[in-house]
Amino acid sequence: MEPIDLTLTISENMPIFPGSPKPHFIPWSKIKTEGYNLELLFLSSHTGTHLDAPFHFFDKGSKIHQISPSRFISDAILIKIPKGYNQLITKTDIINFEKKYELIKNNSTVIFFTGWQKNLEKKYFFKNNPGLSSSAAKYLISKNINLVGIDSPSIDIGTDGRFSVHHIFSKNNVLIVENLCGLEKISDIHFKLIVLPLKLKDATGSPVRALAI
Repeated sequence: MEPIDLTLTISENMPIFPGSPKPHFIPWSKIKTEGYNLELLFLSSHTGTHLDAPFHFFDKGSKIHQISPSRFISDAILIKIPKGYNQLITKTDIINFEKKYELIKNNSTVIFFTGWQKNLEKKYFFKNNPGLSSSAAKYLISKNINLVGIDSPSIDIGTDGRFSVHHIFSKNNVLIVENLCGLEKISDIHFKLIVLPLKLKDATGSPVRALAI
């Protein structure tokens, strides 16, 4: 089966989370002078489709290089819940999904498709995005989940400047993947997810190549 790419392309023109630096690709070597082409990259470790290590919001949490690679390849469940401006994915939303389909098993990876990625080029993409409620996050914690992903720039709604859900997941060693795209191409609720961050020592996060199989 052909893998489905769930990854935003990193470029100098891509929309960036407010306050983060824009990516820069700096030409360094050329074939006609050095015999090869090479560029330098300047970008945040949370650029584009990326993974948050628990250390991002919890000083005692794991850093990117400390996370077991076994957590990056997992059986995932896709929850399609269309959401708009600052709308919360609630505990009730998740329970209703479980009633219709099946219970979320321990150590699962849970991916939320809200449809928000269609607004990527809009000015409000980073300010009014949907996200999880604290009660939804705590409910998932009770399931001992491995990773939560979303097609939104943040697992928290855009108006939550306290990053409540980030704190809940980070303190409970749950990995977070944000800015997934292409989730609409997945036809089943079950799929294999691969998210591969760079092995950056002491980093709070890393861009990933995310694939669904």
